[in-house]
Amino acid sequence: MIYTKDHPPAHVHVWKAGDQVLINLGDEQTRVSVRENRGMSARNILKASRIAGAYQEYLLEKWRDIHG
Repeated sequence: MIYTKDHPPAHVHVWKAGDQVLINLGDEQTRVSVRENRGMSARNILKASRIAGAYQEYLLEKWRDIHG
């Protein structure tokens, strides 16, 4: 999820079973990274990070569409 009234740096919120992790999207030279874990298991953080990494370019484009 990218919130429309969120703040930099570019990041996404990912939920699983009520837990949440925030993943920084980096940029064209920087890979995604975990910014904050709110109860998510290491296994699910790894899955979320891999998905965000696979879609990094797309997610950054959407972030920029929303936030400029």
